[in-house]
Amino acid sequence: MFSKILCANDGSERAFRALALAITMASEHGSELHMVSVAEIDYLPEFIEEIREEVGTATRRFHTVIQRARKAAEENHVKLHTHVLVGHPVRDIVKLASELKADLLIVGSAGRSQLYETMLGSRADRLVHLAPCPVLVVR
Repeated sequence: MFSKILCANDGSERAFRALALAITMASEHGSELHMVSVAEIDYLPEFIEEIREEVGTATRRFHTVIQRARKAAEENHVKLHTHVLVGHPVRDIVKLASELKADLLIVGSAGRSQLYETMLGSRADRLVHLAPCPVLVVR
């Protein structure tokens, strides 16, 4: 049913629960599985060098996340394609989903307060509205 699945992972336990479901679905359906981690940067960095520095920092920051994800995928005989991006999480996840032509986006729900989500909205909520494909939010 889903030939290409994209899972967003920020390293939180909810994100790893989402990844576990993505791995199970990919295994059951023979889907291509991609995982994206996005290191957030300020909307207006002062210098372009700041962005370059963030790429290296993001790669190091998400190294453990990627290793843990690869291990889980390998244990289930699923090939995992990983993407580490630096930018604005919602925008960049939506863009990657479009570029990959993903059939499904799987994300973990945020653990923020109800007040925060009511006033600002969660990233998961924004992804549901902006993604070019169905979005599955895992609690």
